[in-house]
Amino acid sequence: MPHGQLMAISDLHVAHRENREIVRDLHPDSPADWLLVAGDVGELFPDVEWALGVLSSRYATVVWVPGNHDLWTTPDDPVQLRGEARYRHLVDLCRSLGVLTPEDPYPVWCGPGGPLVVAPLFVLYDHTFRTPAAATKDQALDQARRAGVVCTDEYLLHPDPHPGRDAWCRARVAESERRLDACDPALRTVLVNHYPLVREPTDALRHPEFAQWCGTERTADWHLRYRAAAAVYGHLHIPRTSWHDGVRFEEVSIGYPREWRARTRPRDVPRRLFPTR
Repeated sequence: MPHGQLMAISDLHVAHRENREIVRDLHPDSPADWLLVAGDVGELFPDVEWALGVLSSRYATVVWVPGNHDLWTTPDDPVQLRGEARYRHLVDLCRSLGVLTPEDPYPVWCGPGGPLVVAPLFVLYDHTFRTPAAATKDQALDQARRAGVVCTDEYLLHPDPHPGRDAWCRARVAESERRLDACDPALRTVLVNHYPLVREPTDALRHPEFAQWCGTERTADWHLRYRAAAAVYGHLHIPRTSWHDGVRFEEVSIGYPREWRARTRPRDVPRRLFPTR
């Protein structure tokens, strides 16, 4: 394939030895292959640096979006930046490695199935993926506490300088819409975000109270509004293909070893987006 393939992966979590070995062993089928990395490379800055360095040395183009774990500030991380400052530091790291980010011009995939605008997005969550029993964010958080499924983001993902992660989410939605509105309307897109852009994939979660940390209702029509040929996400650790309004959604996570170990190795890692089978 002279134009290579468009591949995608997420939730590498390379702090786990088994996952680190998976990343170490990843090689493209062609030097022209692209790889989309939909977040959660690792919790520690040096781990993110190692993994993206390995991948960028092998794939023709690597595109990264942040996951919540990438944005954590843990006590043992040598980089103690928080919130927006941590995100910008990660963007600087990516640029030093030649990796594209949500802050860079969107590249156009011209291989099989293209041309397609590859749009890396950094859109957080705002607790609007609530259960019917929770009418407000506070009620949703209280419900999660009573169920014992509070996301670790509440302790390690700081929104500085925004007043909260929901406010940061609103700012990122507005910025992403501005960028997407400026895309060539004649071209279809591949939308890449750590979180699903629609709520339906969260219906598969074992604990519905956790969905509030998995996206925002503000992106519910983006796959139609922005002419998506495919939408890529991770975060849920439920790898699968689903269809929404005729658009293909790909959850491309590796997940934790305890989640995939029964299968010996994760399947379809990385996942091929184009050319389609």
